[in-house]
Parts: sequence; structure tokens; C-alpha cells
Amino acid sequence: MSILLNRRLILAGALGAATAAAVPVRAVAAPAGRRRFGVTLHPYYSYVANIVGDAAEVVPIIPAGFNPHAYEPRPEDIQRIGGLDAIVLNGIGHDDFAGRMIAASAKPSLPVVESNADVPLLPAAGTAARAAGKVVNPHSFLSITNSILQVATIARELGRLDPDNAAAYAANARAYARRLRQLRADALAKLARAGNASLRVATIHGAYDYLLREFGLEVSAVVEPAHGIEPSPAQLAETIATMRKLDVQVIFSELNFPSAYVETIRRETGIRLYAFSHISHGDYAPDLFEREMARNLDTLVLAMAEAAP
Repeated sequence: MSILLNRRLILAGALGAATAAAVPVRAVAAPAGRRRFGVTLHPYYSYVANIVGDAAEVVPIIPAGFNPHAYEPRPEDIQRIGGLDAIVLNGIGHDDFAGRMIAASAKPSLPVVESNADVPLLPAAGTAARAAGKVVNPHSFLSITNSILQVATIARELGRLDPDNAAAYAANARAYARRLRQLRADALAKLARAGNASLRVATIHGAYDYLLREFGLEVSAVVEPAHGIEPSPAQLAETIATMRKLDVQVIFSELNFPSAYVETIRRETGIRLYAFSHISHGDYAPDLFEREMARNLDTLVLAMAEAAP
């Protein structure tokens, strides 16, 4: 079964089961007639806010502060869907709750933009995630390249739903993509100076495969069986043994998710530890994705520079 087919099944199954740095192009539609587009995750708020500019309102359907991995729909959040014109979804496993919310809302036929429709996906990471039926890694937003692909898809589909503003959405998406490409280019230039492209890495959470692969790094081991699920003592011992065997040089953990076992790994192995942002915390903001990805890229450059011989 192809990854693309799996992605579509994931979305279909879920539905069935239940300030930016640049000024966006001014839109045709009057503010009073603005469309309302829903989003489920922080990166998608940033994407859509930069695409629509002042032509539409971007509405997060779950409040800031909830962990999307553990979120359970609330009546007041489901009610919010009734006021939307469309919703933009990750659609590959990170916002499965949205399908149940849409089905239970006043708009069960709400148009859905599947943002990952054109993104090449990686397999699911973590033994528990795979055992739970996860087929693909849903963290495609933690990659500059994949984010640009998603921005293009979202702009195209929102333009179809709001043709009066399609040209503005396309122009804004191109401007946003240029800024994201510059982020990647700046990081690549720094990495070229840092050297050590063969860095062997492990991650606490399986979210960062897309980001690391984009910069030529493969993940040798993932510690958590699934996001937020701490390894058992036996699993932790096995992971530490694997890291030693593979001579892992760097571990990337996750900001905002401190765990005691992470310190155990650092103490037992002596491997350097750095933290990435999952981009799922704080207030929704148009520039959040750029700020957090810039920090992630700075962290990656620092890790490679400090590990260089």
C-alpha cells in the first residue's frame, strides 16, 4: 500500500469515525466579508495566517496550551467549527481528533484542506506508535522543505474556495516560501562551516526525522516508544546499549517536555544533549513557525559544531 494511499485512508478514516516579517499582499475581499479558516496545530496557524494576510480570519479550533498529542475534543471547541468556511488539517495522524469534531459539529460537510497531499512522507517512528497503527510520521511540519510544499497546497486549495482572493493567497504564499528558503539557506551555510556531516544522532521523540534528514542526518535511535510515553526500564537499558554500540554523538530532546530518564541517558552515556522545539506551545502567531524553526536550526548548527573533531 503506497504512502499516499495510506495518507488518504488516515484522513478518510478520521472523518468517517466520527506578524509576519513581510507584509502580505492586500486582498480583494472587504474585511467585513472575510472567510474563516480553521486550523488544528500551531505551524498551520502560521502557514495560513501568512497566506491569507488580511483577507481571512484564521481560527484555531483548540485553545493554546493543549497538547495536540493528548487533546480530547470539548463541546465548546466543536461548536467553533460551525462558524468556519473550511479547515486546514495536517491529516496524517497529528490531528485525528479533528475528524470526530467535524462529524459532530454543525458543519459535518465542512471543506477540508489536506495540507500534506503533495508531501513525501516518512514511516512512523517509535515501536508503540507503529503498534497503534500509525503508518506515517505525522511531523512533516518540522521541515522547511515540507512546510513550503504544504504552504503551496494550502494556498492553492484556499484559492479554490475563495477565488476572489486566490491571486493574493498565491502571492503571499510565494513571499512566505522565499523567507523559509532563506532560513534553510542560512542554516546550510553555517553547517558547511561547522563540518562533521556524518554526525550520529538519537532523538527522544520521533518528531525530528524530517528536520534531520533535510540536513543529511539519519536518526540512529528513538528513545520514546511514542510521543509522551516514557520507555520502560528494560527499553531504556536497551536504548542506551544501542546508543553505545552505534557510537551516537548527540541526542536531541524536546523543549517543554522535561523527563527524568533523559538525564539518566546523558549521565550513563556522556552523550551531548540538545533540545528542539516541537512548535506546539505558546500563543498562536503568524511568525511562530519562523521563530521556532530558526531556533531549531541554530540548535542543530551548534550541535554539529560542538561535535566536530
